[in-house]
Amino acid sequence: MSNRKGIGGHHSARANTEVWLTPPDLLQALGGPETFTLDPCAALGQPWPTARAHLTIEDDGLAQPWQGRVWLNPPYTSGVIGKWLGKLASHGDGIALTFARTETEAFLRTVWEQCDALLFLEGRLFFHVAEDQTFNQGGRDIFVPKGGRAPANGGAPSVLCAYGVDCADILAESGLKGSFVPLRLRALSFGFETVGTWVEEVLALIAGRNEPVTLDWLYRKLAGSPKAKRNPNWKAKIRQTLQRGPFEALGGGVWQAQEAR
Repeated sequence: MSNRKGIGGHHSARANTEVWLTPPDLLQALGGPETFTLDPCAALGQPWPTARAHLTIEDDGLAQPWQGRVWLNPPYTSGVIGKWLGKLASHGDGIALTFARTETEAFLRTVWEQCDALLFLEGRLFFHVAEDQTFNQGGRDIFVPKGGRAPANGGAPSVLCAYGVDCADILAESGLKGSFVPLRLRALSFGFETVGTWVEEVLALIAGRNEPVTLDWLYRKLAGSPKAKRNPNWKAKIRQTLQRGPFEALGGGVWQAQEAR
């Protein structure tokens, strides 16, 4: 991600850089770089991978075609960020990291109106540098080597934006501290509104049977689903869905959907 005047314009440790890197532990929480096909906004000399393929400023990633699941940490300047987020919204498969400037036109048009889910991160992120940098903080110089963490936070809260149902799943399962907000809600006959993910599939099966079901029955019914085929831990995911979703345990491995209130 590149940005003028530091991160957000009020980074408390000044440095002569326009490029700020995604914290690697955040990316790992989303499944690591192998989760993403492309980072179209990677830094020159990127010190660690953020996706299986990278485009830099020399490639003009905004002008190139995008394929697969995209990781996007775009420039945060107001005249540019809407173009990057708009392209990801049109692409429909990816996760973006940006500041939670929820009142801006770009956020309204390309995030609120386009995303499947958001994860507002707790606290403020500490970004990393793409090359050796010397920061001035409190009148003293602080040297940070390439790939190191900046000595001050980004100056504003951050949010992860999911475009596509599978990317919404990634945010929901990341374990990152913050507030998960599903946006594209699908009303079900039970009166619950959820992102169309595992919860929706399990609810649909129970609705079709119209009686409580056993966990083994759900395993058999979902074994051939596309979501199960993509997830080697799909049985654990079904159990997690039952425990966290709008379901009620009746004992003996039997479950039913909660009644609408």
